[in-house]
Amino acid sequence: MRTHPLRNRSALALAGVLLAGTPAAYTALADSRPAEAPGRGKAYLETRLFFGTARPDGGPAVTGRQFAAFVDKEVTPDFPDGLTVQSGRGQWRDAHGTIEKERSYELILLYPQSAAAGGDRKIEEIRRAYEKAFAQESVGRVDERVRVDF
Repeated sequence: MRTHPLRNRSALALAGVLLAGTPAAYTALADSRPAEAPGRGKAYLETRLFFGTARPDGGPAVTGRQFAAFVDKEVTPDFPDGLTVQSGRGQWRDAHGTIEKERSYELILLYPQSAAAGGDRKIEEIRRAYEKAFAQESVGRVDERVRVDF
């Protein structure tokens, strides 16, 4: 069976990468990333909040209507320029060590880095309000610096 000369070169190149100690997965990722557009977008922060719907006291789960009303009352006034809500299924280990599986919501907020201090305070108020209103142990939070162009 004949092998194609380019296939042999590819195999040798891959072997060289592996022998050099660089994992092949990282090499593939580096080659497949699109080039970043220079100067594109403005400096923003992205905050993702994770809201569970099961109640630790065994009460009824937070409904979609209740969550929408919460967003309208507690989130929209502080972030009127826009937001995204995604439905999901999640799990986490509660304070008693039990793994809870539940319907959940992910709220995504984008706001200018120049508004970081005020945004942080408002987001913490949103987290506490949800915990109090729906008897939750916590609301997960992830923050990242991003470039945004609308």
